Amino acid sequence: MSVIKLFLVLVVLVILGVLNNYAAEKLSAIAPLTVKRTHDFMITGDGSSPEWVKTEWIPLIKLDAGGEEDKTRFKIIYSSKGIYLLFEGKDQKITTKFDKDFDNLFEGDVYEVFFHPDPQYPLYLEYEVNQLNKELVLLIPNIKGKLIGWRPWNYENDRLVVKKIHIEGGKIEMGGVINSWSAELFFPFALFNPLPNVPAVSGTTWNANFYRLDYDTGKMIKWAWMPINKSFHEFEKYGQIKFE
Repeated sequence: MSVIKLFLVLVVLVILGVLNNYAAEKLSAIAPLTVKRTHDFMITGDGSSPEWVKTEWIPLIKLDAGGEEDKTRFKIIYSSKGIYLLFEGKDQKITTKFDKDFDNLFEGDVYEVFFHPDPQYPLYLEYEVNQLNKELVLLIPNIKGKLIGWRPWNYENDRLVVKKIHIEGGKIEMGGVINSWSAELFFPFALFNPLPNVPAVSGTTWNANFYRLDYDTGKMIKWAWMPINKSFHEFEKYGQIKFE
C-alpha cells in the first residue's frame, strides 16, 4: 500500500471514530424521561382517569416499512406502590391467535414494555399484552446475548400486573375489525423483587423501552420508543426514565 493510500485510510478511520463518538455522546445526552408522581387510582383501559392529565403522550417510532402509519403512543406515571402505563394506537383489526396468558403473544399484535431497573446487571422485566387482554410476564437474564425468559413464581395478589384493554370501533374478538386499541397497566413494585434499585423513589433512574408489534400485513411491523436494530432485547439501547 502506498503512503498516500495509507494516509487516506487513516483519515477515514479517524473520521469514523469521531462520528461514532459523536453519536454516542448525542445518545448519552438525551435527557431522561420524567416519570411524574401520582396517587393510586382504578384503571379502566381507556385512560379516562384524571391522573393521566399530569403527564404528556410520548410517541413510538415506526421502525419497519409496510402497513399503515398507525399513530402509537404511551404515557407513564408512578405511585409509592408501582408504575402506571398507558398505550394507545390506531389499528385495523385484531391479529392474534393467542387467547391464553403466557402464550407466545409476540407472534401476534401486542404492546410491550421492558423495565431494566439497574443497568449494572443484565436482568430486566419483559411484559406483553394483546387485544384479548392476555399477558406474558418474564424475567430476562441476558448474558452476552444469550437469553431466555423465566416466568414469575407466586404470581398472585400484590405481585399481579393489573391490566385492562379498551377497543374502539369493534369487538374484542380474533380477527375483529377495529379503529384503535389501548392498554392500561399497573406494575406493582412487589413484582420486581428482588431486583436491585427497587422500589423506585424520587430521583431513581431506570432504563426502559416501550414497543408495539402489529401483524395486520401478514408480517411483523415494529414500533419503539428508543429505536433498536433487530431485537427488542438490545438493552444497551434502552432509554432512561427518572422518577420525579
